Amino acid sequence: MTTPITRRVTVLMGGFSAERDVSLNSGAAAVKALKDYGYVDVAAIDVPRDVPAFVQALAETKPDVVLNALHGRFGEDGAIQGILDMMRIPYSHSGRLASAIAMDKPTAKLLFAQAGLSVAEDRIVGREEMLSGVDPLPRPYVIKPLNEGSSVGVHIMREGDNHRFADDDWPFGDKVMVEAFVPGRELTVAVMGDRALAVTEITTQRGFYDYDAKYAAGGSLHVLPADIGPELTERAMEVAVRAHQALGCRGVSRTDIRYDGERLVILEVNTQPGMTATSLVPEQAAFAGIPFPALCHWMVETAACDC
Repeated sequence: MTTPITRRVTVLMGGFSAERDVSLNSGAAAVKALKDYGYVDVAAIDVPRDVPAFVQALAETKPDVVLNALHGRFGEDGAIQGILDMMRIPYSHSGRLASAIAMDKPTAKLLFAQAGLSVAEDRIVGREEMLSGVDPLPRPYVIKPLNEGSSVGVHIMREGDNHRFADDDWPFGDKVMVEAFVPGRELTVAVMGDRALAVTEITTQRGFYDYDAKYAAGGSLHVLPADIGPELTERAMEVAVRAHQALGCRGVSRTDIRYDGERLVILEVNTQPGMTATSLVPEQAAFAGIPFPALCHWMVETAACDC
């Protein structure tokens, strides 16, 4: 029989970003996993945009620690982390600075490059230039919002693609990152503390590992372990750990990488990776011998705050 754990845990989930539905699934899975592990006092908060209401909800649940299962803006960009720091409540995953940097793609790429890691060529382009009809980079290139996660809003402009954004269907903000498309194999590596867990290769019939490929049932195929040989596997795991450290991450992160036959090019580091039925981190943890309840327990027991 599992020994009951009396430490009070509050799971943050839902929120109001474009990734709300995924976060609700992640949060529900985390609540169940913690209870399965033996935690007897687990609460969940569907985080509202009303900050006083959120603070009141936290005060009512009286957590010893927070497991942050939010995804996207205001959940993994340092905003929630700052509130928890002010309230002196330890929380899972990265602190407010690393969270903010990882979510801001241009800043994160600068730190990756300074750490000697490969990144794709890019430009920051304003809305007016993008709507002018002139390609800002040779095709194919990728248009990315500056501060979204889970490939939300990502669009590839390919050779022969006649689609042009018009003013009334522009889905981005005032500026976007335009990044050279890196062909090759899609790899991802989870980092837990200071160790990489495994390398997964992701394939999808959609042609790109976008939001639907990430989270829709059957949207992608996860090949675990990736069939890339021991030397490249070791290199990919080293790159992920260095990226995690370059941003100052803690807890669990996941690094998405493209392998073009020569380089391992970092696409992004996810500081709040998904914990759904189709998510990559729980799969890699299980492959490394860590069941999902034990992974959630580890995240709770290693929680911290900048307070």
